[in-house]
Amino acid sequence: MTKIIIINGPNLNLLGEREQTQYGSKNYKYLEEICQSRAKELNIEIEIQQSNIEGDIVNIIQDARKTHEGIIINAAGYSHTSVAIRDALNIFKKPIIEVHISNIYKREDFRHKSLISGVVTGMICGLGINGYILAINSMHEILKNEN
Repeated sequence: MTKIIIINGPNLNLLGEREQTQYGSKNYKYLEEICQSRAKELNIEIEIQQSNIEGDIVNIIQDARKTHEGIIINAAGYSHTSVAIRDALNIFKKPIIEVHISNIYKREDFRHKSLISGVVTGMICGLGINGYILAINSMHEILKNEN
């Protein structure tokens, strides 16, 4: 069975509580449920991790090299600041999809540049939590077609 990991960065555990105009009203548990449901429909084993700590995210990525065929990552604020997360993703050498709930290009200027975009397979942004479902669908196709 295909095994992928969804990695969520800082403050995503507060979905539904924070800036609903940017992130919507659905909470983190709902996000996990819809991802698990879609993965089950596609016969994909999915693991979901969240951390507010940069080093923990690096460790999760490094560990995933041995156990997962792909990564879906919303590094949140670390997308714009973390060379360490970028380097860990670059070492992964398997498909990676970057997800952002909000459209980072319609926000503050500092959010327009994602350090991790240069090492990922593809990126989805601005489509709310539905972006995760699109990422799962896309990862399924990438792994199925081995491209």
